Amino acid sequence: MAHYLDTGQRICYDAAGFAVACRGSGQDAECHSGEPWPAPRFEAAADTVRDRLTGLVWSRNANPAEFPLTWPEALAFVADVNRAGTFGCSDWRLPNRRELRSLVSHQTRRPALPEAHPFRDVFNGWYWSSTTAAISPAHAWYVHMDGARMFFGGKDQSFLVWPVRGAGNEVLPRAGQALCFDADGRPVFCAGGGQDGELRLGAAWPEPRFASRGDGLCDRLTGLVWNRRADVPGGAVTWPEALAAVAELNGHAAGPWRLPTVNELESLVDCANHTSVLPSGHDFRAVGDVYWSSTTSAFEPDWAWALYLDKGAVGVGQKRSARFRVWAVSGPQT
Repeated sequence: MAHYLDTGQRICYDAAGFAVACRGSGQDAECHSGEPWPAPRFEAAADTVRDRLTGLVWSRNANPAEFPLTWPEALAFVADVNRAGTFGCSDWRLPNRRELRSLVSHQTRRPALPEAHPFRDVFNGWYWSSTTAAISPAHAWYVHMDGARMFFGGKDQSFLVWPVRGAGNEVLPRAGQALCFDADGRPVFCAGGGQDGELRLGAAWPEPRFASRGDGLCDRLTGLVWNRRADVPGGAVTWPEALAAVAELNGHAAGPWRLPTVNELESLVDCANHTSVLPSGHDFRAVGDVYWSSTTSAFEPDWAWALYLDKGAVGVGQKRSARFRVWAVSGPQT
């Protein structure tokens, strides 16, 4: 089990956003890395949908609250759903950021959900997660279903709610958060609040998380081997230069190395940390701020996905702009 998901991307694109042949490109759609999607992906009932990839069960109505809610209101709404036994169950919760993001397809847009999904009333906007942003605890993580970005917003702002239930099949790892916070960012007791820091759902992290493997460190959670130096060419480069730098690395160091997918990059995030969101105890060198992935943005194919390692956010960058750094990955290994 990979403990991270295939992104769903099946087309390769050049720097101008035009579709190109995948063979030899080093792009996401050539690699197909991560837990593969079953077919069909979803099993739909009258009011619920089971994701056969993660085992999670979602409300079929993607906007059961009907109106945007603040983060405390979102947690309270899910508690009310449970008291009322809505949809025949009483164990609904606000999804953590990895659970919410697991619904995303990186081959689609408006919404960025797998093709032929059975959900109703999907809003192409921001959806709350139960995970507080460690860099600013008065904020919480949310996912934009229009194009799949993930960032954080003030808990006093109003966004949508999509309840989930079930422990899943542990394809998804824990987010790492172990504390709970109120709307002002103050630590609070977790019991009964429904926050990520209370529930801590997902596959447990091994201890230690990383083990030395030649020129890299193996993440024992995912099986991925990351180059020990987290800055392959040295400094920010364009997206084509990033792909070329990893290809050149294969001529000098044991691999085979490639540019990671956006889901592989996100798998490194520890939501208890900020400034550097990498899990504690790693031995990576020359760690920078923002990193290119091999995954093109389906919303604008002349842009590609990137991980902001200082915050843990998942955003995009224009492929021809020399803005982001390069980190090579190999594997996964069993």
